[in-house]
Amino acid sequence: MRVGQNPAKAMQDVVQPAPVTVAVVTYIPMIGGYYEESLDVLKLCLGSILKNTQMEFDLMVFDNASCPEVRAYLNELHEAGKIDYLVLSDKNVGKAGAWNFMFRAAPGEFVAFADSDVYHYEGWLTTQVDALRTFPKLGMVTGMPMMTPEKFSTATVTWAEENGLLERGFDFAWEDFWRHAISLGGHEEKAKSFMAENDSLRITYEGKHYFIGASHFQFVARTDVLREMTPIASNRPMGQVRLLDEAINAAGYLRLCLDQWYVQHMGNTVPVKGFLLEEDLLDAKEAGTQVVKKPSIWQRGPLRKLVQKVYDKSFEILYRN
Repeated sequence: MRVGQNPAKAMQDVVQPAPVTVAVVTYIPMIGGYYEESLDVLKLCLGSILKNTQMEFDLMVFDNASCPEVRAYLNELHEAGKIDYLVLSDKNVGKAGAWNFMFRAAPGEFVAFADSDVYHYEGWLTTQVDALRTFPKLGMVTGMPMMTPEKFSTATVTWAEENGLLERGFDFAWEDFWRHAISLGGHEEKAKSFMAENDSLRITYEGKHYFIGASHFQFVARTDVLREMTPIASNRPMGQVRLLDEAINAAGYLRLCLDQWYVQHMGNTVPVKGFLLEEDLLDAKEAGTQVVKKPSIWQRGPLRKLVQKVYDKSFEILYRN
């Protein structure tokens, strides 16, 4: 039996969602080994979003069964009103599984997705949303210059050719390519081979340059387009994220990236001086992270490889389920 009347009935309105849902996925199962600095990187990622986003947005974080230290930090941000929607999964459902949840749950007209190791520079969201509002049938846009395999963007190439906009084989800057490749642990010779074996693809539209291709580690897209792509198969924690690229391309949507650096992949360590600008390192300190010190003997050369091999095997045994 109900006693009295629910006070909520007296409310005349509720807060409406922001036009953009910024969505971040985290997975940090421990503080150590490969993940030793990952919490600091996460702090820098979320700190850069909170500091450098001028548009109105709601922040959604999906935690894929991280360790207690990470969840305590996320709960603190949520209680402080910095995270609008915090999802704590008891199991690692994979990155694609997190996408399936977030893309369906996001209340905004746009979703701005980022892995938890992406730094966001001032103006990042405004510039990417402007691109989505400018192009016909733009499926996803990434906020940095990239050179990606053409096979994932054939719909974009066809559209550019039909409209006389395609510029093939221009001189893509090595500095831009390597700046991203090195954050992925890339080798210089392999990076140069990729550039030699693949065409650079660019278009100019309404006076601005865009590169053909996008990346699943950071992008902005219309929410209804992303919902068209779900559900995305999720049988492994990682390794199936290309399915989103393929689905957007197969549906005939464009995939583009900007020609300036509005976001940057950091990797699993807090960036050293020279990787980010000096003022960004200061932001890292303000976010409660530590600027990287010189690597210890355990982090260099053959000894690092041996220790990493032992760690990887231990991780596989402990966390493979």
